[in-house]
Amino acid sequence: MSESPQLTYTEIDRTVLDTLSPPSGGYWLIVMVLILGVLAGVACWVYQIFIGIGAGGQNIPVAWGTYLINFVFWVGIAHSGTLISAILYLFRAGWRNPIARAAETMTVFAVSIAGLFPFIHLGRVWVVYYMLPYPNQRYLWPNFQSPLVFDMVAISTYLTVSTLFWYTGMLPDLAVVRDRATGFRRKVFTVISLGWTGKHEQWRHYTRGYLFFAALATPLVISVHSVVSWDFALGIVPGWHSTIFAPYFVAGAIHSGLAMVLTLLIPLRKLFHYERIVTMRILEAVAKTIIFTGLIVGYAYTVEYFLAWYSHNGVEMEAFRWRALGDYSLEFWIMVVCNSIIPLLFFFKKIRTSIPWLFGISILINIGMWYERFVIIIGGVAHGFIPHAWGLYWPSGIEWGIMIGSFSLFFLFFVLFVKHLPSISMTEMKETLDHGGGHGN
Repeated sequence: MSESPQLTYTEIDRTVLDTLSPPSGGYWLIVMVLILGVLAGVACWVYQIFIGIGAGGQNIPVAWGTYLINFVFWVGIAHSGTLISAILYLFRAGWRNPIARAAETMTVFAVSIAGLFPFIHLGRVWVVYYMLPYPNQRYLWPNFQSPLVFDMVAISTYLTVSTLFWYTGMLPDLAVVRDRATGFRRKVFTVISLGWTGKHEQWRHYTRGYLFFAALATPLVISVHSVVSWDFALGIVPGWHSTIFAPYFVAGAIHSGLAMVLTLLIPLRKLFHYERIVTMRILEAVAKTIIFTGLIVGYAYTVEYFLAWYSHNGVEMEAFRWRALGDYSLEFWIMVVCNSIIPLLFFFKKIRTSIPWLFGISILINIGMWYERFVIIIGGVAHGFIPHAWGLYWPSGIEWGIMIGSFSLFFLFFVLFVKHLPSISMTEMKETLDHGGGHGN
């Protein structure tokens, strides 16, 4: 059935291509603000390189700070984007078509941002080649049990596959833009559309290739985010050494990614007049999925406490008691409320069909998922086995600056993308139309 029966092929093309018109002054103001945020983050990183990693708030015992928190946060955002697009494509969920491009784009940009944080956390970034899995000039292989090597392998693998999946899906749309463009812009799109002409043979290879990447990306996402969870699960640290971490991290990634899709899509829908393409039914479907992932995340929180109690391990029980009642209890309850309780409001149709509520709750979930990583990482190492080695941590101004820079860079990439490339898949939208209706071209 058609998502919106009144739409025609021509109208879909016109609506999407109108977003590529010359930008207004307000657009450039947003770009400049985001560039300033990126420059602030770069300045903080450069300062840290010259001063040393001690410019951050890391200490003993909390050697992992916001750099690893942000790494896991951005990896989670990235993984969910492809999961949303790939899994729903395999299950032929028609409501994914208008949001698939935004989700795939979010994936590529978020995994690129995540890839910066192992470099930043490394401190001496010029010795980064020790993380790469090849013999260096000292004829030594890297330590494959190091979380940094885990992260390097996970990020490089996932960035490659997600970029190919994203770019393959854009090829027919890039050719549409090429055919409507003139001058230098036409030359650029001629190159990046890779000679697409729309012949039957090209469509046959395209559909097979896209299906292949969707099938490859789905298990890859689950395995790669499981690898990220092993950064913690392989460590003998109270609250970390648990087999639940792999499914726990994957569920959290989908949860945060769905929220980020709403955070990005709602302003995009308003600014580009996508109301007839990104309908309320689609936003409502995303909200319903968030209920499901929120329940899984809440179940994982409960199981963690059950396992700590069931183990009768005094250290483990104390670690989880301290999370809920200790120095970081505020962060813990922000995590629980924002990730598990607030999403339940979507059970009410009036809330899940209200744009302000959808947007507000999506932001709260993103805040809660950031604090989840804070509680897991800081809550583990700050309260380990030996009481005399317990310590507290709070990010320094340098770390906040780098974090602001990372968010600014992500939104800058996305803002540039939606203005210069098709932000909704015209090809997939046309597939949802009734073939008996008027096409217009």
